[in-house]
Amino acid sequence: MGLARKRQISLSDTPYYHCVSRCVRRAFLCGEDKFTGKSYEHRRGWVEQRLLFLAQIFCIDVCAFAVMSNHTHVVLYIDDKKAQRLSDKAILLRWHKLFKGSKIALMYLQGVCLDKGQRFFLNQEIKEYRTRLSSISWFMRVLNEHIARRANKEDKCTGHFWEGRFKSQALLDEAALMACMAYVDLNPIRAKMAKTPEESAHTSIKLRCEHVQAGKQPKVLARFAGCPRKHMPKGLPFELKSYLELVELTGKCIRTDKRGYIEQHEAPILKRLNIQAQNWVKLTTQFEKVFYGAVGKAHNLDVYCA
Repeated sequence: MGLARKRQISLSDTPYYHCVSRCVRRAFLCGEDKFTGKSYEHRRGWVEQRLLFLAQIFCIDVCAFAVMSNHTHVVLYIDDKKAQRLSDKAILLRWHKLFKGSKIALMYLQGVCLDKGQRFFLNQEIKEYRTRLSSISWFMRVLNEHIARRANKEDKCTGHFWEGRFKSQALLDEAALMACMAYVDLNPIRAKMAKTPEESAHTSIKLRCEHVQAGKQPKVLARFAGCPRKHMPKGLPFELKSYLELVELTGKCIRTDKRGYIEQHEAPILKRLNIQAQNWVKLTTQFEKVFYGAVGKAHNLDVYCA
């Protein structure tokens, strides 16, 4: 028997989760339908665009993602502290970018003076929205329902588009987080949809490669904050350079159960990206200015499953 969703997602255990959604229809989420010859490749752009849009509204950071032909992978970080810090007005403004909102909430945003009863109901509404904005279940729901509506409209049909609810996997430590991110970023290569990480369309690794050449990190993704230290800023707890090299090394390993891999003759990824030395310095020394079934080690799994 699988764990209930509220048991699978527990902030006291970890804020990091790997989520997978699979398409139920033969026509696939995107790519080309082999039976009709019709291409749905543009839908991959829908998913990426919506995913990164939601990351700017929810108090949830996207660590890694890959949009495949019939499923999507995302690695998410729940920033519950941010959700608690946001003002009531900020919570409503964020939520109203997704949904219409109540009449009382709209009155409040327009500066209308509310009576005691109206303020009570408004406070209850804001409390609920604050919880939803740090909820992976709501994040995935808003992502998947939007794509399903667009796809059904395009296909001129109704019915289920996704295979039940999304599956979530807790990432209990840094090793599990890094391994899962690399797994997600390498999905197109393993499926022979791309030859190198920087050519893997609709993935977080491609987006990071595009920005790193200019000495930047994409604002729409969780940032790399470097190795854990005493005054650790918010971000992924390892170096971006090390992560890129890990993805490259892992991708060159040939797996008997997968068709694709990075060819051995490919030059190292850092050389292919032609990253200037000063940009690496910028990336690795300015973090304090830039930032203001579970997987993990055995003892972490024991605690999580207790």
